[in-house]
Amino acid sequence: MADWYYIGHYGQLGPLTREQVDELVEGGVISPETYVWRSGMLQWQTADAVAELQPAFQAAAPFAAPPPPPIFEPTPPAGPAQPHYSYQGSSQMPTYSQMNPYYRMDSSLAIRSDKNRTLAGMLQLFLPGIGRMYLGYYAYGTLQLVLFLCTGVLWLWSFVDGIIILSGGVKYDGFGRVLTN
Repeated sequence: MADWYYIGHYGQLGPLTREQVDELVEGGVISPETYVWRSGMLQWQTADAVAELQPAFQAAAPFAAPPPPPIFEPTPPAGPAQPHYSYQGSSQMPTYSQMNPYYRMDSSLAIRSDKNRTLAGMLQLFLPGIGRMYLGYYAYGTLQLVLFLCTGVLWLWSFVDGIIILSGGVKYDGFGRVLTN
């Protein structure tokens, strides 16, 4: 007979059969601290206080909880002294630059591109879209080339883009590498 109820995350749930309650205990849905009730009980009680549910909790006991996740404690790299970060017990999430000592906002450690900014800018000025394709921005360059071929008027966009490339407004190629002059 389905006459068991419990209080879960979404409020009062039930009626349930005893077999369903045993399955929920086994699955960890009903814990010893969960309030349960069935007809014949005077009030809601924690599941560990109900004698009828004790066998279900004992049957589920051999299954251990998974181990806690490992604590992140990076070791500093060989070379210049780097600060050692320990995040155990810290209330603030570390930033990427703290976790990775090789990450820098400046381009001193960035990978240099084999593409030349001056050549890309000149190509962009005289051959619309080709300078962008040379840098690795294929979709952007193709769009400029198609619009130039279809309308003929939109060469101004490519011309202005070429000036932006030549003036240093484009700092990276299409693969995220730093452009050279």
